[in-house]
Amino acid sequence: MKGLLSTGVCLLVVGLLTSCDYQKYNTIRQKDYREGDKYVYGPGLDSPAVQTNYKYTARPELADRTNKIRQKLFGNSGL
Repeated sequence: MKGLLSTGVCLLVVGLLTSCDYQKYNTIRQKDYREGDKYVYGPGLDSPAVQTNYKYTARPELADRTNKIRQKLFGNSGL
């Protein structure tokens, strides 16, 4: 009797999950306003975006500030 009851509950749960539209609303339906933008998506399907080619000059004075922030956030964790 106990096995029949647990089987029935299991079938009921599976039936309820399959009868509803599971993850029907787990998508975003909106227009991509940057679709085809070579700056964001690159000139081809397998090419990197144009913005990844930019090189910035190093600013060594920011290294000290970065280390102070890291020290404040993580303490002496061996970094």
